[in-house]
Amino acid sequence: MEPGNDSQVSEFFLLGLSKEPELQLLTFVLFLSMYLITVFGNLLILLAVSSDSHLHTPMYFFLANLSFVDICFTSTTVPKMLWNIQTQSKVITYAGCITQMYFFLLFAGLDNFLLSVMAYDRFMAICQPLHYMLIMKPTYCGLLVLVSWMMSTLNSLLQTLMMLWLSFCTEVEISHFFCEINQVVLLACSDTFLNDMLMYFAAGLLGGASLAGILCSYSKIVSSIRGISSAQGKYKAFSTCASHLSVVSLFYCTSLGVYLSSAATQSFHSSATASVMYTVVTPMLNPFIYSLRNKDIKRALKRIVGVPVM
Repeated sequence: MEPGNDSQVSEFFLLGLSKEPELQLLTFVLFLSMYLITVFGNLLILLAVSSDSHLHTPMYFFLANLSFVDICFTSTTVPKMLWNIQTQSKVITYAGCITQMYFFLLFAGLDNFLLSVMAYDRFMAICQPLHYMLIMKPTYCGLLVLVSWMMSTLNSLLQTLMMLWLSFCTEVEISHFFCEINQVVLLACSDTFLNDMLMYFAAGLLGGASLAGILCSYSKIVSSIRGISSAQGKYKAFSTCASHLSVVSLFYCTSLGVYLSSAATQSFHSSATASVMYTVVTPMLNPFIYSLRNKDIKRALKRIVGVPVM
């Protein structure tokens, strides 16, 4: 078998969120603002964790990795969208589309894996407190992150390599603001059975397994918290995982909402609009969720920026 890109497609057209010219300026300002808030907020979390020795613990190590991944995740799609609006161009090259697809899948997968690793960390801290520091050593935490990178890299590499075997028709308009893999596969003229099976398998195995791990961890956490006799002890135990639980709910609810809504309406435009929630809004809100509910992060941020954080 030889690669099937026989039609020599050199570029695609990203239709974006709106075709109305009067909305382009509003879209540009809105997404630029959200992007800058995302980068600045997550950079502050990275600086806070790296500069404060009190935050050199497994929980904050994973949080710093999540903040880094969120910056990369948003940077994969938003800058290109802003550039297209600014230049009034909808073009993305074939190579650029494949590259964007690879990094989007890579960082989306990392978000998914890191959230499950963070749930495991909270499970160990609450359910196995006496063995927590013995098990969650820096080398073990680093290994968990490394495995997450390896699995996400393998998934994104395999899926993008499979895209190279597809041939495309003259219809090269993508009803999205980035090269979303499902949308690109729909444009192919050749058989996409293997691509579809790989996407469903990856979503079911990687996404489903991570979500199952998170649910299992929190079911044990809830059981452990219920066993604590004092109300103050219950509150203290729950407060250590409340921020993570909020982020998990936001990430998975918005992700599932996108695909359920697109399946129900069969509208590509509504799917693109809904995907803004987990590609842009969720990474933007994560620093706020962790900083507003965490006294340690607030203290570290106050030392960095010089003013009290809410």
